[in-house]
Amino acid sequence: MSIYPQPALALVREMETAALAQPQRAVALQGAPGCNGHRAALEYDADCLPLPCFAFEDALDAVKEGRADRAIIPIENSQHGRVADIHFLLPESGLSIVGEHFMGIEHALMALPGEAGPFTRAYSHPQALGQSRRYLRARGIVPMAYADTAGAAALVRELGEPDACAIAPILAAKLYGLDVIEQNVEDAADNTTRFVVLAREPLDPFELRGSKAMTTFIFEVKNIVAALYKALGGFATNGVNMTKLESYQIGSSFAATTFYADIEGAPGDPRVDQALQELAFHCKYVRPLGTYLQARSRG
Repeated sequence: MSIYPQPALALVREMETAALAQPQRAVALQGAPGCNGHRAALEYDADCLPLPCFAFEDALDAVKEGRADRAIIPIENSQHGRVADIHFLLPESGLSIVGEHFMGIEHALMALPGEAGPFTRAYSHPQALGQSRRYLRARGIVPMAYADTAGAAALVRELGEPDACAIAPILAAKLYGLDVIEQNVEDAADNTTRFVVLAREPLDPFELRGSKAMTTFIFEVKNIVAALYKALGGFATNGVNMTKLESYQIGSSFAATTFYADIEGAPGDPRVDQALQELAFHCKYVRPLGTYLQARSRG
């Protein structure tokens, strides 16, 4: 906890005490109070008790250890792509995806009370800095990476330096006593982040039959010619829509590529079962990460 900026510590302690008293209501998130994960947790479940954690690993550990019932983690952004390391952390966590949440992202530039610039540097999470890249570049403001958006706002308050600013949700400015210099500094008006909700136990896919569901899994194809082409063919022939396919490397050989995929549908649907069976035939392994209700249509 000592790695949070001082202005955030009291809020972190208060929220942590409340969450630990009722872990069945606690939702772990990465970041200081006021971050986008905080907003997402309350949007997903208004009755939850947000549990701030400094790192993604800490949020996942809170669920594994029973200090929180669920975690809500950003996985990808419409403007800046996938969130770094998440594809590695999810499989390693042993947790299951039980839901998803899409949230519009609105970044604000904030600074010490009474300061209006010029600013030489802006602190924020790398994702937020990337999503505001053109705005910062046009004003000659140097981006400075920090662990999360709201933590960056607390850091600016702690530093007390008039040429420093932060990019964070407006909620962070209210919590840490900063002035909002400008709202909506993100480069794209439709900036959206997709969060996934993780729990210790998976949902039963058969209970989701008849509903619009998503299934997420990872796989590694056999190291033979056209293995990926053959492995994916079953989804086309069985009419299963694959909405996401990403590759990433594990280890240093660069020969074993792991793929992360989302499909529409759930095991128990004959089309999905057949497609997954054909996939498995061409793979070294297929590992499910969860089946859950769609938060919005992929159409």
